[in-house]
Amino acid sequence: METKEKSIKSGMWEFFQGLGKTFMLPVALLAFMGLMLGIGSAFTSPSTIENIPFLGNEILQVIFSFMSTIGGFAFTYLPVLFAMAIPMGLVRYEKGVAAFSGFVGYVIMHLSINFYLTQTSQIVEEDQMRTAGQGMVMGIQTLEMGVLGGIIAGVIVYFLHKRYYDIKLPDAFAFFGGARFIPILTAFTLSIVGLIIPMVWPIFAMAISGIGLMIQKSGVFGPFLFGAGERLLLPFGLHHILVAMIRFTDAGGTELINGNTISGALNIFYAQLQSGFVVSPSATAFLSQGKMPTFMFGLPAVALAIYHTARQENRKRIKGLLISGVIATFVTGITEPIEFLFLFIAPALYLVHVVLTGLGFMIMALLGVTIGNTDGGILDFIIFGVLQGLDTKWYLVLVVGAIWFLIYYFVFRFAILKFNLKTPGREDKNVNKEQEETIRKGSDYNAQKVLNAIGGKENIQSLDNCITRLRLVVDNMKKVNEKALKEECGALGVVKLDDHNVQVVIGPQVGVLKSQIEKIM
Repeated sequence: METKEKSIKSGMWEFFQGLGKTFMLPVALLAFMGLMLGIGSAFTSPSTIENIPFLGNEILQVIFSFMSTIGGFAFTYLPVLFAMAIPMGLVRYEKGVAAFSGFVGYVIMHLSINFYLTQTSQIVEEDQMRTAGQGMVMGIQTLEMGVLGGIIAGVIVYFLHKRYYDIKLPDAFAFFGGARFIPILTAFTLSIVGLIIPMVWPIFAMAISGIGLMIQKSGVFGPFLFGAGERLLLPFGLHHILVAMIRFTDAGGTELINGNTISGALNIFYAQLQSGFVVSPSATAFLSQGKMPTFMFGLPAVALAIYHTARQENRKRIKGLLISGVIATFVTGITEPIEFLFLFIAPALYLVHVVLTGLGFMIMALLGVTIGNTDGGILDFIIFGVLQGLDTKWYLVLVVGAIWFLIYYFVFRFAILKFNLKTPGREDKNVNKEQEETIRKGSDYNAQKVLNAIGGKENIQSLDNCITRLRLVVDNMKKVNEKALKEECGALGVVKLDDHNVQVVIGPQVGVLKSQIEKIM
């Protein structure tokens, strides 16, 4: 019984980690498309053209309008992107079939919902769709489910695929067996699900609205709770789920834009940007602006504190590691390369970091800053802040950021020296030559050594990666050599979630390392 419980617990960890990771594929596309939308909207703005007259050139305006149009793609089709990305990211085999089935299931689910609404005389006229909670999806009038519709379809397809992708049918039907069976089974299953959803959707809608109402009633503490909660969940790799809920569902707010009800903070921001509406502070309160004090100023200050408190003879060795971490957080918003330098050494300092991140969100909201998008780095600051004009109050980010830099620097410097924390460069013994070279280069990892430290290919049940981590399910956690992973392989950290799930924090080059390990295996 105990072994079975552990297996269920391990499977749940693997599923929720994997689910959070799959969100990053459509979100990464959304972030890039958002940059295009931001540039296009900034340079077609009448105030921008008034200040920089040559941008009013007809050809330039056509180009910028084109960028705005293309940039809106991911926002418009985000639910179906989730429906395809989730099964594709979660399954281990026949990923293309999984993505294809996700699309099939998503469309058929909405066709089935439309059938139910039609048969029960619940289909309303176009001008009444908003109040009835209905909308158009892929040309189908259906329930307005947003991204949750895509997530529901994607998760169901994943479980169908996991169970039946290698099914054997009798010879007479063998053609429909194996991977071909998945889209067929998906079509049947999601058609039934589509008939059930209209009966139970009000319950889901009430639950989500309740979460959103709780956040809205929290006032200025809503952004604080979100920012702090995201950092608290990050070590476990579950922060993507909270982020997706705020960005893409009613929990992040609801706005009426051009007659359409838009849900989710990021969806609202993009819709307002695309339509020329005034950007809503209640939406951007959960977006890039809240991260900027910490990501652009606080974490670089941590790197500087680590550098200044390192032994003089070790500073040259760790400089490359710290610079690469600063570039990652300052430009792209990838924070783990710096956070994992102190997370395990000083958990109390990480809690300080959690609180300061939450306060960054709260203060930006209180000051009325309106800078959206996803990453919280310099690109978002320039494209969605500076280029959008003074109305975004981008200059306040610099003021708060300077304060955050000083707080982070002196708090971390004091703690490192006071408690003799063994941050990089303060180790009791010198690292060996191979470790020094790995840290200096920052991206040249020995895949064979990493595989050996994990326990070899025989110990690996599942190997995957997110933006900065190897995510593994192993047979025997005792075979995972944490010390070797850190000291000999250059890993920034090792997170053991339970008896079978482990994450190895590598950095932005983790995808290359994963591919190298797969080739060896």
